[in-house]
Parts: sequence; structure tokens; C-alpha cells
Amino acid sequence: MLNHLKLLVFFILFFSLQVGTAQDYISIPESYFSKTSLLKHLRSLSSDAFEGRKTGTVGAKKARKYIINQFHALKVEPLEKSYEQFFSFYEDRKQYQGVNVIGLVKGKEFPKEFIVISAHYDHEGVKGDDIYNGADDNASGVSALFAFAEYFKEHPPKHSVILAAFDAEELGLQGSRFFINSAMVRNKKIVYNINMDMISRSAENELFAAGAFENKNLKYILNMVNTSHQVTVVPGHDGFDGLDNWTYASDHANFHKKEIPFLYFGVEDHEDYHEPTDTYENIHPKFYVEAVKAIIDTFKQLDNLSL
Repeated sequence: MLNHLKLLVFFILFFSLQVGTAQDYISIPESYFSKTSLLKHLRSLSSDAFEGRKTGTVGAKKARKYIINQFHALKVEPLEKSYEQFFSFYEDRKQYQGVNVIGLVKGKEFPKEFIVISAHYDHEGVKGDDIYNGADDNASGVSALFAFAEYFKEHPPKHSVILAAFDAEELGLQGSRFFINSAMVRNKKIVYNINMDMISRSAENELFAAGAFENKNLKYILNMVNTSHQVTVVPGHDGFDGLDNWTYASDHANFHKKEIPFLYFGVEDHEDYHEPTDTYENIHPKFYVEAVKAIIDTFKQLDNLSL
């Protein structure tokens, strides 16, 4: 009987240690952000009221004001005097006026080292009688920026974080190109970029993470990420695995060109990609919530590194 009791105590202690270790490193409580708010923001930004958020339109201006209001409410400071970063460019012989929305959360230990968390807010706009609402592409990424801001209110980051809502991604990654080459970041040490573009639906419950293949820190972190039965984080699409190469597929490309390591989170293209049917009704809410948790967990691991 004594041996059985010793064995029982051993297993209890062993299990307790394992649970404690897992919680210390990878657990993401539900309280990190509001599921209700996350879905509400996605529904709002992908509604007809924003007219598809095409760069230079009234709908884009409404989206920009929405983002600024949320940043302000969530105690995200502007990176400079204003949240707005104005720029202009030509595409197909037409001049556009774009505006990035850039916020800052100061780091408590490494305030002069910056991790940029980004998502583009523009989409395809109105074509004929159809509004291209862009729920997955990319109201999902922008709404996740708000979840990060909510998380930072209770869990201040060690490194300073720039929350960047880029404009004109759909017109050639123009907003992120202007940002990374601007005086706004010239004297700032940007150590990593986490970019989110299409993260709210997957029939296979798979969230892909591109950018880790040649970076040992990112490989290690992705191995540590908390995945649940709702979502599996899959490293890939780096150009080395036979899948489509996503290295230049979204705004992270302009960080990569500056040799800044990145992780790009996204899902495979689906039947509603760049179609008017990319609406809130076609996202997968449970997958989306779990995907945002996994991305926050990835940031948490990255923030704990001495970069």
C-alpha cells in the first residue's frame, strides 16, 4: 500500500508540474481580450456602411476614424503627434491619397526596440452594384489589432509595440512601403514584424505562419505556440515547402526587404477571396477567436526574448 501511495503522489506531483509549466509558457486566458468585442469590430468594419474601404474613398475615411477612435479608447498613443500618416502614390496612372493609422504602446523594459504588429484596413470598395466588404480580407486583421491593444492594457509589453493599420495594401503594398521608408521610423530599431492578413476562416482549422524558415528564434517560438483543437498553427509558405510562396504576398514584404524578420499569419485563399461574398456571415467565429489567441501567444513568446 505504501508503494502505491508513493506512486500516486509521484504522478500527482508530476502532472501538477507539467500543467504549471504549460500554463507559464503557453496558456492564453479568455480574459486577454473580449471575444464579443473582437467579433463586433469585424462585423462593423465589414458592413456596407464602410463601402468596401477602398483607398481614397469616403468608406476608407470612415474606417480610419473608426480605428483611431478604438486606439484612443484603448489607450494606444499615436506614434507621433497624430495617428495619421498621409502619403500619395500613382497606380495605373491614377493618383491616390492614402493614410496609415499608426499607434504606439511603450515597452516597459526595452522602450527603444520596436515590434511592429500590422494589418491593412483597405479593400476593394464598390464595383457596379456590389460592395466588396472584405471581412476576412482584412477587417479580420484590423480587429485583431484592437484585441492586441486590449491585451496590452493589462499586460504591458517589454518591447515597444507599433500597431500599424496600413492603407493601400490592395494597390501594391503602398502604405507599408511608405511607412518603412519614412522619417517616422528612420531612427527606430524595428526588430520584428507580425503581419495579419486574412485570419478569420479556415475549413481545415489551419492558420499558416510564413517567415520562420530561416530564423531560429521564430522557429522556436512557433513550436511553443499554444494550439488547441480549434486551430493549428502551421509554419509554411516560405518558398521552401512546395506551397505558394507568401514572402511578398502582403505588407510584411516591405519589412523583409529591409531585412527585418517577420511572421505573416494568414489562411489559404478561399472561394470568397476578393469577391463581394467575403462578408461577416462567411467567417468562422470560433476559428477566428482561437487564431487571434495563437497570434497573441506568438507575440508573448517573441516579447520575452532578448532581441
